[in-house]
Amino acid sequence: MGIVKTILFVAFVIISILLILMVLIQNEDNNGMGGVFGGGQSAAFGAHSASVLSKATGIFTALFFVLTFGLALLNKTSDRAADLGKTAVQEQESNVDSSVESGSWLDNLDSETK
Repeated sequence: MGIVKTILFVAFVIISILLILMVLIQNEDNNGMGGVFGGGQSAAFGAHSASVLSKATGIFTALFFVLTFGLALLNKTSDRAADLGKTAVQEQESNVDSSVESGSWLDNLDSETK
């Protein structure tokens, strides 16, 4: 399971970076950061560059959310928290049992306070 989490996390980081870059290079009404990279009417991706960038951004957004939910499901902590809670209860019970076996807990408390 560790290898799957690592692969998904690396894919998540790559998709996140690509999504940020795709949003930055879009030039909507000459107001975006896309003007920094190519000026006003750059046709670096052809005549339909706006639609290609929009579609690619949509795809990266969908992948981002799929990977986010996938990683969240793999990293659920509710099972681990329940196991830790059971372990803590068992530890407390064993401490109580050992103090009862060694004598009264009041005697132990008195000896600790002295």
